[in-house]
Amino acid sequence: MKNIFILLFNCMIMNAFGQVITNYTSQDGLINNYVECVAIDANDNIWFGTAFGVSMFNGSSWVSFDQSTYPLMLSDDIKAITAASSGDIWIGTDYGVNRLIDGNTAFPSWESYTINDGLANNKVTSIDESPSGELWFAHSSFSAGVSVFDGSLWSSYGSPDLPISGICATSFDSNGDKWFTSPLDGLVHFDDNLFTQYTISDGLVSNYSTAICVDNNDHKWIGSGSGMTQLNASNSNFTKHTLMYLLPPPDTLNPVVDIAEDSWGRIWATIYVGYLAEGGVAFWNGSQWFDYDQNDGIIGPNVRGLAIDSEDNVWIATSTGVSRISAISNFIKDSDNTDLNIFFNNVTEKINISSKENFSFSFRVYNTLGALIYNLDNIFKKEIDLSMIKSGIYYISVVQGGEIAKKKVVIH
Repeated sequence: MKNIFILLFNCMIMNAFGQVITNYTSQDGLINNYVECVAIDANDNIWFGTAFGVSMFNGSSWVSFDQSTYPLMLSDDIKAITAASSGDIWIGTDYGVNRLIDGNTAFPSWESYTINDGLANNKVTSIDESPSGELWFAHSSFSAGVSVFDGSLWSSYGSPDLPISGICATSFDSNGDKWFTSPLDGLVHFDDNLFTQYTISDGLVSNYSTAICVDNNDHKWIGSGSGMTQLNASNSNFTKHTLMYLLPPPDTLNPVVDIAEDSWGRIWATIYVGYLAEGGVAFWNGSQWFDYDQNDGIIGPNVRGLAIDSEDNVWIATSTGVSRISAISNFIKDSDNTDLNIFFNNVTEKINISSKENFSFSFRVYNTLGALIYNLDNIFKKEIDLSMIKSGIYYISVVQGGEIAKKKVVIH
């Protein structure tokens, strides 16, 4: 973190807030140091797509895959990777997509899909899973749009519904609506009936939209070549963020590569300024941005992507290896109101809410895909039973007036 004294010991860096940065390269087991993308499966295994194949790290050992060993892989140059809720690992290339059935590394079984099987275009720039389990494949190629796989059938959307310049990434709100970023034409919203486009004339910081993340409060964070735009839950107000990663004056450009949200509701972004060959990762805590870069211990400036595991470790893909930021304390809360708190009893599986004010509040439960699975509005009761919800990791959000409290819970 800039302007904070740091201590270097081996490959670990700890700063005043307690976080540690650990770096991994091919010397540790990574198949190649040029890492393009990263994904995390339900067991917290970390999957890396590199320019020379795929690696999986389970916290202690590595497994790697490439074409020379697994000829059904369409390419070693991996452009996108996703760990689906089914357990399958999907990789996108310039020649189509592959699926590793059940993410099985002991007895791996790879399947391949191309335009001959239903893809709209073989060049895949991102793979995103909807709350209903569909896989959405973005194509940045001219007029290619997106392809959709529901587990058995393929479909696609393209021009004129989607911009002719292609699609960079897809995300989904709590209603299941789809949000697309386009490399020349801004943002597109699809509610399964109508396509609505947003550009700089509506409030975007740039039409060159590169990445998107819909957070657990249905705010849309749109990355671009000039910074970030936040669109509120009602799609009525735009907030621009252009100084997330601080550069020496007069340079201020903040091109966003990837975006993710942690369990505290903090928004993380990887930022790379090509003409300066400088980049890093920044996070928004609800009131201000903080950043990390090579000076803090990140392994390289050319950041390519990020993902966040169930323990809120932030995994950063770069062209020179992988960095993990861990032990990140929530040193600045989502709200200044310390009287609004959430307590979870993992024996009774009941939530207790502490609030100084006797006002009604809204209660939300989201799954790890960001889908809203349970909600209560305008309630006063301070104890809520979650025993009816199936086992898994969930994110609780309580809103009272303008204050927000959040908590990650594990239901057994």
